[in-house]
Amino acid sequence: MSTPLREQTHLWQAPALGDVEMLHARYVQQRFAPHVHEGYVFTVIESGAQRFWHRGSEHLAPVGSMVLINPDELHTGATAHESGWRYRGFYPEHARVTGVLDELELSGQGMPYFQQSVINDPALAAAFSQLHQLSEAGASALQQQTAWRQAVLALAQRHGQCSAPRDPGCEPLAVARARELLESQLADPPSLEALAAAVNLSAFHFARVFCRATGLPPHSWLKQRRLARARELLKGGMAAADAAFALGFADQSHLNRQFKQAYGVTPGAYRSACLSR
Repeated sequence: MSTPLREQTHLWQAPALGDVEMLHARYVQQRFAPHVHEGYVFTVIESGAQRFWHRGSEHLAPVGSMVLINPDELHTGATAHESGWRYRGFYPEHARVTGVLDELELSGQGMPYFQQSVINDPALAAAFSQLHQLSEAGASALQQQTAWRQAVLALAQRHGQCSAPRDPGCEPLAVARARELLESQLADPPSLEALAAAVNLSAFHFARVFCRATGLPPHSWLKQRRLARARELLKGGMAAADAAFALGFADQSHLNRQFKQAYGVTPGAYRSACLSR
């Protein structure tokens, strides 16, 4: 006798993203009555399929697609697959979307309007899915805020009739100051917004300037510096668990994974090799 499929929901607000509501859900029997949201709805279909009524017609959202609902648009929702559908949803107020474009001086065209109810854009769906997982896992504000801006800009440009931003200029003093701040706060790094404010740039402009100068977004640069510092501490005899704590890794296994991915050996093996010389 087969076990009935269970419906599961996880709803939270993302503090790093200005309390954008997030939902990770699997529905089987759920049927959403006609309703509206004051802000946008962006969802990524992870499995199964969803059908819904929107703008006077029925739509089908298969696995891998994204559903886009503009503010105050009436819509429904139900399963289109025998096992239901699982999705990751974002419910940002419109100011959270236009704010990203404001930082790049792209909001002069007004609030983005998405003409398609369902889009098939694998790269964009992957970007939003990864961002959602970062928030669910409690990743750093620095990483979440950078990923949010990149995903929203790509969505607005590719599907919301938004023009391309100007190429970032060179801001060597701002980048140097930001690097100093990150280096001095490896264990508890500032958010992207705090970093940008410290160097008197808008958050998104700063992220693009930093990436142009270093070849990495701020959170990736921080990861490299943490790993480099971990090598120094391990070489000096510090235990891997203590190094993980000192540098702000979630736990020793987190350090182990990242260290081995970068250097091909575990922190413990690296420490032992250095101390046995």
